[in-house]
Amino acid sequence: MRFAISLLALLLAGCGASRGLQPAPGKTLPVAPYGAKSTPTAKELLKPGNQTRPERSDELLRSSDERRSDEFNLPPSN
Repeated sequence: MRFAISLLALLLAGCGASRGLQPAPGKTLPVAPYGAKSTPTAKELLKPGNQTRPERSDELLRSSDERRSDEFNLPPSN
């Protein structure tokens, strides 16, 4: 029984990937953003922007500099 439910769930999960994304019948894509020359396509709307997926600005392995001594790194006192 569990196998049948798992198989059904797997089949239903794959249904949405069988065709390209299109607006619902009778609906249109959103209007063009202010200053844009044309209305973006569905593929362009799904592409994440720079603020959504920012790149790392600090590569720790590339910039492995020697640390200066820390004068506050003292042994514990009793």
